[in-house]
Amino acid sequence: MMVTGAASGIGEACVERFLLEGAAVVGCDIAEPRRELDLPAGVGPAAFAVLDVRDEAATEALVASVIGEYGRIDGVVTAAGVAGGGPVHWVDEASWDHVIDINLKGTFFTVKHVIAAMLAQEPRDGVRGSIVTIASVEGLEGTAGGSAYNASKGGVVVLTKNLAIDYGRSGIRANCICPGFIDTPMFQGVFDSDGMDEVRLDIEQEHKLRRFGRPSEIAAAAKFLLSSDASFVSGVALPVDGGYLAGRDHGVTQRMGL
Repeated sequence: MMVTGAASGIGEACVERFLLEGAAVVGCDIAEPRRELDLPAGVGPAAFAVLDVRDEAATEALVASVIGEYGRIDGVVTAAGVAGGGPVHWVDEASWDHVIDINLKGTFFTVKHVIAAMLAQEPRDGVRGSIVTIASVEGLEGTAGGSAYNASKGGVVVLTKNLAIDYGRSGIRANCICPGFIDTPMFQGVFDSDGMDEVRLDIEQEHKLRRFGRPSEIAAAAKFLLSSDASFVSGVALPVDGGYLAGRDHGVTQRMGL
């Protein structure tokens, strides 16, 4: 398995979950891992490479090195991403490009070269591999001030559907996870800043489970989508969001005593 954005948050949780499931894992990130995983004896560790997903040549080289070391790539999770946005008339070109280049173009470069490698490898029981991209609930609906981030994640959703269409006949499945608001370092960097307490509480209440998600919960969904248990699942944009997208809650049933 290959995981981008592996140094923290959802990517780190995916690396940990896949190792515990017995997979050989190569993680990559522009930063070094923020901590050493606490794994049981005999499990792991993952291999790790420094990678800027905006660098196509480096991405191609890393995929080639994974093939050289392990012989094949059976799955990839594209968890590398950054936050950013604002009302569009406030967003300068450099800020827009930064978000789109990492979240969307970085996903494109990763899946482009992983899929090329999968097409070149022999199928196992008709299967060459599985792609899991990480988008967001904000790639499925708008949010105030989302602009660049939402556009990037909406692009990831539709790109993934196209992967499912184009490569399904070759034995490659592609699915997208759309997390709700997950308590990661990126999340904390946004919502722990001054003046965000009320916004944070409001967003928390929009999750019908009345809490933010955990990275391990996204990793569990990724594990399912990569596994043979999801052998007939492809082209799906799967919300893992604590009910965030279920609809609005205006407190009517709460007033009725529920």
